[in-house]
Amino acid sequence: MLSPLKPVLGKAAELLAKQLEIHTVGDLVRHYPRRYVDRGKLTDIAGLELGEHATIIALVEKTTMRDMRNRRGTMLQVVLRDEKGATLDATFFNGHKVKHFIHPGVRAVFSGKVGVFNKKLQLTHPQFDPLDEADEIRPFISVYPATGKITSQEIARCVRQVLDVRDGGGRVEVTDPLPGSLRQREGLAELGRALRRIHVPESEADYHAARNRLVWDEALGVQLALALRRQAAVSKPAAACPPRRGALLDAFDARLPFTLTPGQQEVGAEIAADLALRHPMNRLVQGDVGAGKTVIALRAMLQAVDAGRQAAMLAPTETLAAQHARSLRTMLGPLAQAGELGAAEHATSITLLTGSLGAKAKRKALLDAQSGEAGIVVGTHALIQDRVGFAELGLVVVDEQHRFGVEQRDALRGRGGDLAPHMLVMTATPIPRTVAMTVYGDLQISSLRELPEGRSPISTTVVPLAEKPSWFASIWRRVREEVAAGHQAYVVCPRVGDVDPQDLIDTEDPDIGADSDDGGARRPPMAVLEVAPKLVEGPLEGLRIAILHGKMPPDEKDAVMRAFERHELDVLVATTVIEVGVDVPNATAMVILDADRFGLSQLHQLRGRVGRGSAPGVCLLVTDMPAATAARERLDAVAGTTDGFVLAQLDLELRREGDVLGSMQSGRRSGLRLLSLLKHAEIIAKAQVYAGDIVEQDPGLVRHPGLFALVGETVGDEERAAYLDKV
Repeated sequence: MLSPLKPVLGKAAELLAKQLEIHTVGDLVRHYPRRYVDRGKLTDIAGLELGEHATIIALVEKTTMRDMRNRRGTMLQVVLRDEKGATLDATFFNGHKVKHFIHPGVRAVFSGKVGVFNKKLQLTHPQFDPLDEADEIRPFISVYPATGKITSQEIARCVRQVLDVRDGGGRVEVTDPLPGSLRQREGLAELGRALRRIHVPESEADYHAARNRLVWDEALGVQLALALRRQAAVSKPAAACPPRRGALLDAFDARLPFTLTPGQQEVGAEIAADLALRHPMNRLVQGDVGAGKTVIALRAMLQAVDAGRQAAMLAPTETLAAQHARSLRTMLGPLAQAGELGAAEHATSITLLTGSLGAKAKRKALLDAQSGEAGIVVGTHALIQDRVGFAELGLVVVDEQHRFGVEQRDALRGRGGDLAPHMLVMTATPIPRTVAMTVYGDLQISSLRELPEGRSPISTTVVPLAEKPSWFASIWRRVREEVAAGHQAYVVCPRVGDVDPQDLIDTEDPDIGADSDDGGARRPPMAVLEVAPKLVEGPLEGLRIAILHGKMPPDEKDAVMRAFERHELDVLVATTVIEVGVDVPNATAMVILDADRFGLSQLHQLRGRVGRGSAPGVCLLVTDMPAATAARERLDAVAGTTDGFVLAQLDLELRREGDVLGSMQSGRRSGLRLLSLLKHAEIIAKAQVYAGDIVEQDPGLVRHPGLFALVGETVGDEERAAYLDKV
């Protein structure tokens, strides 16, 4: 279906390409209707009732343009008449924008809420889709995503023209990529019939069957892409790193002041077995906040070092990279002091490599990595740069996987020379099953659901300033109580507060505020640079307070974090730069201002910064959003559970799935139009099994050219080529 449209549609093809990026026959027939109008369920004008949402077919009988009375702009007043002669008024604001489409003689579908004006029923600014003669005889009218330059009616006409050419034996051919045995087993329609019925259904059963078949196409296309990626990842041999008795890992285990949880032991055994093989490990470890992923990663790196290899740990920010380097050195103690006085037997060394290092420090870090003197190299994306070399890289650990693209992961895979390094990726954001199958399906997944002993409970409370404004003062009294008890506190703000009013979000933070209910009318989010001085001069006067955000120079950020860790500070006012990796057991209080501007998973991650020691933690979610709003419901959900897996599923249900599925596309034009992670979990699971079997039997999809093309349609030709180049 890669045939160009112009030979079939002429000038209309140019408009489709310019307005909707529809260039081929395949693009057009995959531009599915966004809804259908069932002629059997239409309402007569005479039967309309106030307040109902109605859909009618009517003729535009009269139009009148006039200026609005109370504000600038024009209003188009329209008289509509249905087939039975009943009339209804409709009003369109900014009438000049629709007058070219709504004029006497036009017949269209009008949808909207029935209101009243001057004691007469009317539709106010209804949706409308003009009809042509072909629509008049069909039981269902297809309504397409359109633009101001090309209407749904025009798109429908182009689709029918292409379908008619295909059915008439013309130049448009549809080859069904799905194996006949799969279609028969799952009861799926043939592709040509499905494409016709999704556009021109004769019954509800028609478009349901068509949609089911086309969902299968998308699910199988994604899973084939992931199966090809899994295959490509293991096609290059890896260095076997079997456990070595009496060496560094055993010495570290003997130093541990605690016992690993059963979950940590199980996941650790899976990783150890993977590392011992000669094909590269590709495993993702997901665990709730504080589940002990860092210990698992360190033990894996020590196993690689014991085998004579190096390990690299990639963190998304310099703050987190520096924190990891300090934490690893602390956990290893003398075992991380190779070449120093007092170093333990079998000791290694840890090198930090980030983009902001001075020239001298960076040269030494590069030399340590290149020479192999550094057994473990911790860094940011600077590790991916071409000039960073390793002596014998055996393992790559990627922390906070969701902040890195597939391309970055692949870049590190190529650092192992002739042998591919093993890959361990970690995320502290639990992943719902369907997301894992669809976005991380190229990885084996291990889950940590239990917390280590010694983790203290965290109580979470929503502070509703809309109903209880006096509670704002009690927040700071509670912070003072924690400090008086010898503990420390975080105060988190959504933005930095730089002089540039357009620069609202910390550059190191993920997107925030996208799911808030402010409608654009709220005050700006609270800012670190505005809140901190008010606390110093007001309710927290006399306490040792500092700020931390992603726009600070790296050495300043590092100095602040070190001071907080040494308890030289009482309160840290920060952005979400502290969201992950920050481990200060003495911090017991977390105040999140404008908490409704953060996502569920983000709030859960922030909350996990407290309760990491022997004292219980407290988290206060401060909001001025009123009760019975979606924002308050989200905050109540966070306050109601500390189970990150439960919150991750709820987060998926609340978020736009395109944000999740978009990571499959890497910014390219999406081929996923119908697939839903929530609605199609069973199909996704089945498609994963089918895809694995197909790729195992036909590694390059040479015998399945239709499926090869389907991968390109679904995840993009460049992505498909990247997979297959490695096979």
